[in-house]
Parts: sequence; C-alpha cells; structure tokens
Amino acid sequence: MNDESRIDPEDRALFLDAVGPVEPVEDERVEPERPRVSARPRRDPGFDEMVDAFAVSDLADAPEQGEQVQYLRPGVQKAILRKLKRGGYSVSASLDLHGLTVDRARNEVAAFIRSERGEMRRCVRIVHGKGYRSADGQPVLKTLLNRWLPQRDDVVAFCSAPPHDGGTGALYVLLRRLGPGD
Repeated sequence: MNDESRIDPEDRALFLDAVGPVEPVEDERVEPERPRVSARPRRDPGFDEMVDAFAVSDLADAPEQGEQVQYLRPGVQKAILRKLKRGGYSVSASLDLHGLTVDRARNEVAAFIRSERGEMRRCVRIVHGKGYRSADGQPVLKTLLNRWLPQRDDVVAFCSAPPHDGGTGALYVLLRRLGPGD
C-alpha cells in the first residue's frame, strides 16, 4: 500500500484546490546561496589600539638628541624638514603629555596620531615638557618620543617646536598623507 492510497480523497481534493496548478521540477537539486565574503579582514574592536601600544620600543635606537630634536624619514626631501622647522605647516591639533606615566603617554600618542590621521590632519604638536619635574631633572618623555616616533610608519618628520609654541618642550610632527589603501 503506497502513501497516496492512505490519503482520504476529500483531503486530497482540498489540498489540490488550495495549492493550485503545479509544474513538475526537472532538477531537484537547488544550489545554495553562497554568502558574499568581504575582501577586507574583520578586526576585533580595540585591535588597532593594542597594536599601537606595543608597536614601538622604548629601547630602539634614537637619533642623536641635544636640546633641539629633529628627525626626517629616510628617502624624504630635506626641504620638508626645513619647512616643518620654520612652521610652514599649519598645526591642526595638539596633545599635552605633562604628568603622564610612560605607558599612558605611549598609549595617548598612538591614539592621538591614529585619530589625527583619520581626520586627514597632517601636522600636529606634541607637548612633552622639559623634564624639570622628573626625578633627575632630565626629559623622560622627550627622549622616548625621539625613539617612538621614528618607529611609526605614519610619521614623516618631527622637530622641536619654535619658542612661541613650546620650544624644546614640544614637537611638531608631520604625518604621512593617507593613501587610497589606508
């Protein structure tokens, strides 16, 4: 006895009336819809902050440091550093590190640079102080910035600010322009 013979003829008629005319399917296979995968990898929230916090070393070689600090990424024209030293770039934002611990300063600098690049800003000022209140009277953050900043790919150049803008207690930092893939 097949399954069709067990169905009441009245129920069968009601079902066929409700369904209406049907056409037989030639191929029973149905291709599943494949989800589109994004070409960009997904990052966990906070990933950039974590990478920035550990991407720079306190022990990296620093450029020679005197009272005046300056750095120019290799391959960049010297005229860019001269223009930065003369104040030829408009400073769009400033970060004051006075009173921060080394770890907090490192995190603040990383977040500040990332934020300013995201805002398409090019030249920023970082105030580190002159070290008068440090244990040995030497500028701790100035020395560390001189090590941290050259390690960042997004920093093109930096130099001590002119006296009216913090002098040797602050830096002008020129950031790399955002490219199409950034």
